Amino acid sequence: MTAELTVLALAALLQVVQFLLMAVPLNAQLGLAATTGPRDTPLNPTGMPARLKRAMDNHFEGLILFTIAVVVVTLGQQSTGFTQTCAWVYLIARIAYVAAYASGLPMLRSAIWAVGFGATILMILAALF
Repeated sequence: MTAELTVLALAALLQVVQFLLMAVPLNAQLGLAATTGPRDTPLNPTGMPARLKRAMDNHFEGLILFTIAVVVVTLGQQSTGFTQTCAWVYLIARIAYVAAYASGLPMLRSAIWAVGFGATILMILAALF
């Protein structure tokens, strides 16, 4: 397995961890009746549970592009030290992003997001050129 695929698997596990980190405080805040109900009306968490939910949703979005980058690099047999480093930078940035978002650090959160996004784009470009 390439390093990029390993990081992709770890990023998927990070998604599971993010879900658990979000679900526990969200259930505590809103109650099981709301979180297990039919959700005819949207849940409206506030504070840290809301930030953790937004961070998790953002990872779902970012994971799509990162998965494409890993597929392009892997199937194109373009794995290099550079693309492997980019993959690890993406994962580290995503972990840091969750911490920054949960802590309510908007400028730092955005900068960390940009690092992970940039690493993903660089992987795709490296595979193409």
